[in-house]
Amino acid sequence: MNRWITQLIAKTSGTLAVLLLACQVSNAEEAKILRIGFMATLSGPAAIYGEHMRDGFMLAVDQSNGALGGLETTVLVVDDKLDPDHAVREVTKLIEQNGIDVLVGVNFSKVMLAVHDPVVRSKTLFIGTHSGPAPIAGRNCSRYFYSTASQDDQVHETMGRYASLKGYQQVVTIAPDYEAARDAVAAFRRHFKGQIARELFPKLGQTDFSAEFDQLAEIEPDAVYAFVPGGAGVELIKQFHTSGLKGIIPFLSARTLNSLAMPHVTEKGEGLFSASHWAPNLDNPANKRFVREFGRSYKYEPSVYAAQGYDAAKLIHFALELTGGVKDQEALISAISAAPFESVRGDFRFNSNQFPIQDFYLVEGVRRTSRLYEMEAIARVFDDVGDAYSGSCRM
Repeated sequence: MNRWITQLIAKTSGTLAVLLLACQVSNAEEAKILRIGFMATLSGPAAIYGEHMRDGFMLAVDQSNGALGGLETTVLVVDDKLDPDHAVREVTKLIEQNGIDVLVGVNFSKVMLAVHDPVVRSKTLFIGTHSGPAPIAGRNCSRYFYSTASQDDQVHETMGRYASLKGYQQVVTIAPDYEAARDAVAAFRRHFKGQIARELFPKLGQTDFSAEFDQLAEIEPDAVYAFVPGGAGVELIKQFHTSGLKGIIPFLSARTLNSLAMPHVTEKGEGLFSASHWAPNLDNPANKRFVREFGRSYKYEPSVYAAQGYDAAKLIHFALELTGGVKDQEALISAISAAPFESVRGDFRFNSNQFPIQDFYLVEGVRRTSRLYEMEAIARVFDDVGDAYSGSCRM
């Protein structure tokens, strides 16, 4: 560019006019590049969640030929290492050194709570693709933050409502002994009209649940509700199967049995229930294309984490088609809400706190083929529902 400017100046008497023209050309070129920072947990035992989110997001970028909204798109992928302090340092670099236009991602609440305020204070557009803690949906909401996932309580509320609709009078809950898990049980109770016969809080990281199952057998509740994420949840499901309680006590869960757990529990997860706002069998054109092309591209089946990442990229794509660029950040933020966005989950619009209003489903573990086990939506529990915290949001 400098050599071109020098040659042009030598041939032109209007030096100032040439320099101004060069600046305009440079700005036009810059306007054609979209810089996105993508942050997720991509190392350690929890890396699979971040990998699904990243792959879903990148699938949509690839479908646009690397140009979301017609703008050449650069995605800078960062591992937050499930470390809030590290995440804040990395997001600061993305904003101050890399000059990103949008931050996307974050799959764990402790990281989200650490990075949310620094990002929105910088007036950088932030699209969350999984974690939705109550504070950022309520009193600490921001016009610079949107979610293509859900508020954290909603899957637990869905199962509480389902348990009430089934007429269950007594339920035992199982969740690890830490704050977020206790919040999950409280969210379940928000819509459950029956009685919690007993709350069981095994130690965080515990993988032997024989004592808990002994108590279940003694109490004989109408159902058990479990929030035990990750590898511990896989062990819980396996041991529930071998305990002799499967088929006797209905198993309800959220973020315990899901598409990531099913390949590990296989037939042991069949007939067990969970809650989600997405499933691979949702019958709409966008979802059918997503499921088909994700499997073709990555050679594994997508999960809700992948779906949320994919939706984020599609949302950016359609918003940019309205604005034609990213230089006017305020226009882009306004376009996010107005974009003609076709979500893989079907019904989708933003609430006043910029979290989705959407449907939630009862999903069941099923055997699709001799080797493929996945989750299938079998009933709609909530229709076009927002979260419990939107009323506290003041933007």
